[in-house]
Amino acid sequence: MAEDLLSGAEPGDYDASSIEVLEGLEPVRKRPGMYIGGTDERALHHLVAEILDNSMDEAVAGHANRIEIELHGDYSVSVRDNGRGIPTDPHPKFPGKSALEVILCTLHAGGKFSGKAYETSGGLHGVGASVVNALSDTMVVQVARNRELVEQRFSRGKPLGPVERVGQAPNRRGTTVTFHADEEIFGHHRFKPARLFKMVRSKAYLFSGVEIRWKSAIEDGETPTEATFHFPGGLSDYLSETLGGATTYAAQPFAGRVEFREKFDTAGKVEWAINWTPSRDGFLQSYCNTVPTPEGGTHEAGFWAAILKGIRAYGELVNNRKAANITREDLVTGGCALVSCFIREPEFVGQTKDRLATAEAARLVEGAVRDHFDNWLASDTKSAGAILDFLVLRAEERLRRKQEKETARKSATKKLRLPGKLTDCTQKTREGTEIFIVEGDSAGGSAKGARFREFQALLPLRGKILNVLGAASAKLGQNAEIRDLCEALGVGLGTRFNLDDLRYEKVIIMTDADVDGAHIASLLMTFFYSQMRPLIDNGHLYLACPPLYRLTQGPKRLYVASDADKEAWMAKGLGGKGKIDVQRFKGLGEMDAKDLKETTMDPASRTLIRVTIDEDEPGETGDLVERLMGKKPELRFQYIQENARFVEELDV
Repeated sequence: MAEDLLSGAEPGDYDASSIEVLEGLEPVRKRPGMYIGGTDERALHHLVAEILDNSMDEAVAGHANRIEIELHGDYSVSVRDNGRGIPTDPHPKFPGKSALEVILCTLHAGGKFSGKAYETSGGLHGVGASVVNALSDTMVVQVARNRELVEQRFSRGKPLGPVERVGQAPNRRGTTVTFHADEEIFGHHRFKPARLFKMVRSKAYLFSGVEIRWKSAIEDGETPTEATFHFPGGLSDYLSETLGGATTYAAQPFAGRVEFREKFDTAGKVEWAINWTPSRDGFLQSYCNTVPTPEGGTHEAGFWAAILKGIRAYGELVNNRKAANITREDLVTGGCALVSCFIREPEFVGQTKDRLATAEAARLVEGAVRDHFDNWLASDTKSAGAILDFLVLRAEERLRRKQEKETARKSATKKLRLPGKLTDCTQKTREGTEIFIVEGDSAGGSAKGARFREFQALLPLRGKILNVLGAASAKLGQNAEIRDLCEALGVGLGTRFNLDDLRYEKVIIMTDADVDGAHIASLLMTFFYSQMRPLIDNGHLYLACPPLYRLTQGPKRLYVASDADKEAWMAKGLGGKGKIDVQRFKGLGEMDAKDLKETTMDPASRTLIRVTIDEDEPGETGDLVERLMGKKPELRFQYIQENARFVEELDV
């Protein structure tokens, strides 16, 4: 038995011959996921990033100021720069091979290990270009150097021949890499112009000294086929374009650029831009040596540490004790930031460089940003005060929500506290339930008799609700109508709003069909838009359509919603005999329960209008709400002047 085991005669045995040695770039083709994170669309586009990063390194090092990227009709990509050009002379360790061939066909070969050729670079491991070569069925590299143009061709990581001189290049220098991704690796995936366009544009923002030209033979109907990017303002320009016309708490973002030599006597620098807005969720896009780090890392930690310590210190300076409660979580909410650092020999998690791991980066970035943030806050006290108030409010809401959750856990068996004016439905689950928000007790009385008790609830409001635009948060919390409304719906205001807590499937505004009713409805819609926006976005807010007139002619009865409809029916009759009797409903309270049920509350016969926001022009909706409902009467007056000529009838 022992002899059989030692003989190695069995075909299933594991011996020295079982050990496979992958040479050259075979490991990359065998396990592409180890080098580019997979073989999906994201990994495919990472190939372009690897080549583009090499050209960006030349630009950051001061040897190139122009990069061109072109997507061809066969989905191959060319990246061209006017840098120094990859060396093509024989390599000292491999006399029979050019340096170009060694770089393109050998893992861990490059000019970024010693720091002599590049002080800071996105390429670190010497595998980027060689990995792209390994995963391309064709690659052509042209180098203009020493007034000559040379070329070498490759396929799947192997050279198809030596470096060849193809002509003179007296007025040209740099490297051009053209490659076509191997379908054996990536299957049906193809480069997408929009994704490449976004990548190219972001690279131009990251280094203000470079001009990047984009060209595409593939048209997708959205992406320009040609464009040139050059942004002297760097990340500040990027942030302004990203935020567009969004309202911000600072007129100008906190932005800057610091060389680490100025403070730490080391190579590298950091650039940043940040502002806060109530108009969208916060984000932080970070980069190291122009490489995106979507999973963050130590440079992000250093940046947020500087901002947090700075805002707390400013709060202490202006005697706002609540500033001590602000955390990084509060900063991120509504904080829109971009951070780009350049450091020597950065350490990333994995070859795809999604997360920066260099511990020193946290200290460098925090130290560089902190002093500038303190000075910026002190020099712009208006913006500093607005940001501080916003962050304190975020902290208070976070602490309040935490306390409410803890209280809810402790008193889970206690009955939900509901306002006394609420007439609730009997159904216990949210599905299919409705709450009607009505004006006044008289309307509530009629609606009580008209409702379906099982799934319809009523909440009468006393008069006109507070116009919430511009109102202080403390005033919102003290307003009785708003407090009753929040308690009835089971949700909080602003950032405390949680759609999962909503107690009803439909929230229906039911007001009189006159000018006052329309005003109350507009105030309520403004409230929901500014304080409970997800309720609208998810289709839960509706307007009831009560009639303005009831027309009766003998046994025939008809409800109409406007004067025009009334006049039309008066002219042609209802089909009954005798004079048409007209009753105008001055309010819902004048309607009997039968009329209200039939016209406005019965799902089988009523009409509801769902409140929506134009997805194509969300900014225009916000501007219109601000003009009509905001604190500036001159904007309302201007709107009336611009639109008065379109009014056909007035209800006065």
